[in-house]
Amino acid sequence: MQQTPTTTNAAATNPGAASQQPSEQQRATLMKLSDSGLVLADPAADVRGRKVLDQNGDEIGEVDDLFIDDDEAKVRFLRIKSGGFLGLGATTFLVPVDAVVRANDAVHINQSRERVAGAPRYDPQLANEPDYYGSVYSHYGVAPYWGAGYMYPTYPYFV
Repeated sequence: MQQTPTTTNAAATNPGAASQQPSEQQRATLMKLSDSGLVLADPAADVRGRKVLDQNGDEIGEVDDLFIDDDEAKVRFLRIKSGGFLGLGATTFLVPVDAVVRANDAVHINQSRERVAGAPRYDPQLANEPDYYGSVYSHYGVAPYWGAGYMYPTYPYFV
């Protein structure tokens, strides 16, 4: 499935560029799927509650929620919880959907456990800051969805 870009940001083609932050006009608002009132077209594609495994098959955590954009209602990030006990002391972070390589009984990503552990932590207070999502994309080395020429991943099929 291809996505026609609605914005232009030439710097976004370089995932490591600090200038890949969207302007207010370019950036869709992201929200948790659980707060949106929407459901996935295919309930079997709902990966919430599944374990997340790194590129070596090591467990990282569990998919806690999905973040979708309000313009196209596409999944942009998986929110992962790791560690803690009964939800207390858990570390929460986002992984771009572009890092997912396979989703079956578990979600497999193309990053190492160490790379994910070094990612910017998810903080709801920072979620509305323009630089936050850009820093997450930059950390994982993938172009942000608002960048020129961005194409939505063909797999997994998140709708």
